[in-house]
Amino acid sequence: MLSRTENVAVLELSPKQIRILENIAKHGFAIVAFPLYASAAGVRNGNCAALLAPIPNGGMRLVSEPCWLLNGNLSVRIRKNNIEWFVWKKQEVEATPDRLAEVAEFRSELEDLLAAKA
Repeated sequence: MLSRTENVAVLELSPKQIRILENIAKHGFAIVAFPLYASAAGVRNGNCAALLAPIPNGGMRLVSEPCWLLNGNLSVRIRKNNIEWFVWKKQEVEATPDRLAEVAEFRSELEDLLAAKA
């Protein structure tokens, strides 16, 4: 599903996968590119984002856990000194109950849209 053109990775999507992304966009999500993850489609809504990858049956799946964006970059959630944080490089914000709830809502909405028929 990934081809190379002049040493640049290009994500190739089937018509069904494009319809899935269009449906996701119709529901308020932005389809974005994260250059470090050229083999996946980025999806963003508010302060949250996730990576989606095409699957052989023509659908799309989550590649990793949805996360909180830090300066437009995907973060990872870690536990440090018994506190959870969203971290990207040297930037970090606490994974407060409100932020965790926003990420959980983002994930739930996205999973519902991925499960919908395209």
